[in-house]
Amino acid sequence: MSEINNSTQPAESDPYHREEYPLVVVISGPSGVGKGASLKKMKEMGYPFHFVVTATTRPKREGEVDGVDYYFVSMGEFAQLIEKGELLEYAVVYGQYKGIPKQQVRDALASGRDVVLRIDVQGAATIRRLISGALFIFLTAESEEALIKRLMERKSESSDGLKIRAATAREEIKRIEEFDYCVVNRDCNLLETAETIAAIIKAEKARVHPRRVKL
Repeated sequence: MSEINNSTQPAESDPYHREEYPLVVVISGPSGVGKGASLKKMKEMGYPFHFVVTATTRPKREGEVDGVDYYFVSMGEFAQLIEKGELLEYAVVYGQYKGIPKQQVRDALASGRDVVLRIDVQGAATIRRLISGALFIFLTAESEEALIKRLMERKSESSDGLKIRAATAREEIKRIEEFDYCVVNRDCNLLETAETIAAIIKAEKARVHPRRVKL
């Protein structure tokens, strides 16, 4: 009778003693595609992720809550965050500043929680350089017409502003190859979008060779 081999295996190759590592998940895509609405739906569904709250200098839109949707700060306050090195990344988006608070990400990862970041395509490129092992998901509408319709329904853009955002979206979509997954956020179907994003994260946890985030 042969002896059972009890030799120690690396955790990644031993299915009985697998170690899970927290992920950094970047949700990105054109303005108006529904990044904020999708994350809000995931929160409502109780997914146990840490949703990082972005700091921004843009004015609050109707229905938005400070500290929940964004941290709404003045230009002076944002400048202080930059000077103190408290932002993981920041960028100018349509004339307004947006940035990711560094400590939020570090604290969540240290606690073992997956971190979900909502970032524009420009910011996603920065995170790709800064965080090794991050997971990138590109969110898109079902068509350009659907995207423009959503922007119009926000009633926060002038005619020229809509044209700029539409042109920018066309350029951003060309960068889809830089991402790991693409999720179509169809109109009036946030539930499907949230479940698809959660399924991607779950599947990533089952990888034989898991992602190891390095920040």
